[in-house]
Amino acid sequence: MIGLIGGGAALGLAASQLHAGELSAMAGESIRLGGFHGVFYYTAENDGYRVIATMAEGEAGNPVRFSATLAEGQSATISVPGKSGEPGRSLEISRSGGKLTVTEAGSKSNQQVGAIAE
Repeated sequence: MIGLIGGGAALGLAASQLHAGELSAMAGESIRLGGFHGVFYYTAENDGYRVIATMAEGEAGNPVRFSATLAEGQSATISVPGKSGEPGRSLEISRSGGKLTVTEAGSKSNQQVGAIAE
């Protein structure tokens, strides 16, 4: 399980922006938030896009799963704590115009780190 989480995709979301059509439903993508890393994917359901993220802290951390179903115009946030004295980190996943957008929340520029088309 940790191999899947840690080595799922070589390309991290923060490394480059995805363009429409590069990722389809059920195709996984790597995510990293500080010391936490994992994968996420989505499925198109009758009531919206079901987003699933599985993450762990380092190689020995227990994996945790986040799941949300997003209708058009909705968003969800995944956040992880920072180390002692450091702020936590967050990703916001938004659905708008038939695509998902992943933004690192709380950064100085609220930098968009990926867009995923249906």
